[in-house]
Amino acid sequence: MLHVENHIDNHKESGMDHLRNNICNSCITTENVRESHVLVLYTGGTIGMIRNENGVLVPKPNAFVKKLRNYPHMYDREYTEKRFGSMGPLVLPMTATDSRRVIYNVLEYSPLCDSSNMTMDDWIHIANDIKQSYEYFDGFIVLHGTDTLSYTASALSFMLESLGKIVILTGSQVPIFDSRSDGLDNFLSSLIIAANHNIPEVCVFFGTNLMRGNRTCKISATSFEAFDSPNFPLLAKANINIEVNYRTIFRPCTLEKFYVHTSLNRNVGLIRIFPSMTTDLVKTFLQPPIEGVVLQSYGTGNVPSNREDIIKELSAATKRGVIIVNITQCSTGHVSNLYEPSKFLYDAGIISGFDMTPEAALTKLAYVLSKEEWDMQTKLEMMQTNLRGELTAGRPPHLEDLDLVEAVARSLKISSTTEYQELGSILFPAMLNAAVRSRDIIKLEALKTYGADISQQNADGRTALHIACCEGDLNIVRCLLRMGANVHIKDRFNRTPLTDAIEFDHHEIIKILIQCGAHLHGNACIIGEKMCIAATTGNVKRLKSYQLANAILSQKDFSGRTPLHFAALHNRTQVIKFLMEYNVDMICFDKMNQSPYDLAIAVGSTEAAILLSPPK
Repeated sequence: MLHVENHIDNHKESGMDHLRNNICNSCITTENVRESHVLVLYTGGTIGMIRNENGVLVPKPNAFVKKLRNYPHMYDREYTEKRFGSMGPLVLPMTATDSRRVIYNVLEYSPLCDSSNMTMDDWIHIANDIKQSYEYFDGFIVLHGTDTLSYTASALSFMLESLGKIVILTGSQVPIFDSRSDGLDNFLSSLIIAANHNIPEVCVFFGTNLMRGNRTCKISATSFEAFDSPNFPLLAKANINIEVNYRTIFRPCTLEKFYVHTSLNRNVGLIRIFPSMTTDLVKTFLQPPIEGVVLQSYGTGNVPSNREDIIKELSAATKRGVIIVNITQCSTGHVSNLYEPSKFLYDAGIISGFDMTPEAALTKLAYVLSKEEWDMQTKLEMMQTNLRGELTAGRPPHLEDLDLVEAVARSLKISSTTEYQELGSILFPAMLNAAVRSRDIIKLEALKTYGADISQQNADGRTALHIACCEGDLNIVRCLLRMGANVHIKDRFNRTPLTDAIEFDHHEIIKILIQCGAHLHGNACIIGEKMCIAATTGNVKRLKSYQLANAILSQKDFSGRTPLHFAALHNRTQVIKFLMEYNVDMICFDKMNQSPYDLAIAVGSTEAAILLSPPK
């Protein structure tokens, strides 16, 4: 059960409906206001706890947001009340260096859950909440206890298929509301990153580090740097500036829209090799209903070579169809078949987990085993395939020996990290955009091998996909999407690639963007107003563009009029016929209580009146 922490009447509307209404409708228009919307799922944990009269930390329901509203660096009261009224979400104060207003809603779970009590059902709950709100927010934050945070992050990374938006899990060692707290920095930094940076991954933020979620593990019970990514570089570092390493980002390269896989196989477990381990323990652990096991072995994947009894039990289990994945007990490194003891495991049917963490290996097993459409051979292959950036198999992705930006930097005698990053942010977007305009797929592929991030933005925040959607070449758009271009990025004018495709009426491109999960965003009345303009001018092609983008063709503008009202008012019969094909509301009333038929009669639009006349 969820509690919506935005001071609303839950008897009148559901929590999710309220959040959507906050975004789609507001007291002022948002056409020229650069805002990002973030959904915060407060599941529990130390971060939101409050000390009771005995000084003991306890979760207190319904207190989290009320206390946040008293923190001026977490809540801009003046802007919020002007923008949303007194019942609105929370808004971060704007600073000179911010590019967007950060608006965030908090959904508080009831009851609040200690992370040591987290189960697979809770992972499914979180995934479903993201699914229900996916089109209404630019990013998501999960406030979570630290004990099982890496398990939840790993599980979500697999469950959230074809993810196109950022999901950050964070927590703290000390509550936000204590005088000396890591929670405030973790939460605030997570909000800013989620609102401003295009990183379509499930991440963990802790200390000053943004890490890939399925690469993390908890390394300290007391340190403010409690999490580490032992086998993979950081995605970003929050210093004075937030420095994102875009080369490390794992982008989905399939032409599919976001999907939540909510079935997990619970018959999985971990077993750790230790000296003098008994055969009975191994045999008992491997008995049905177990279907998947993560075996934590010594060093690079070794087990005692003189324990044929253990090898025999492991081999018998794999022959029964149990998937056993071998990973190292070490915090860094990976397993290999370099030594004879590890070769025994391979011969017994045990597969390599490469450099996966225990959390990633276990949750991946639960995910892969739940895929009923995959046969056993496919499941074995998927466990050894890099699905979400969770493992490093074979050689790392190839980049040209002489990095293009590095070559230019040398010729310009640039040595500082900041100047180097600035050079890359100028060169790559310009070259990508030039390749798009010249319809040069070979050059696009070459630029990627030189280290270009295909979703990198130029000074106006526009990506190669924005340009391609204006140019209208379907093959280029398809190529960019297969290379991992993100369909959700907004430029400085709040335009997504879908916005550009609509305004240039590229219908086939709109279809493929929708197929990949693109959706309309922003104030519904503004979208309604644009469709009303199209109806006024008789632009059926533009209305078709909006229809392909899943717009509601009966959407009202700020005067309460729909496209059908304006088509009737201006006698646009072709528009009326088009709208009637899609069963728009024929008897809707504007703020002056007039229907489209009433307007047609009032201005003498005879043909329109005939089409709209109510049945006798």
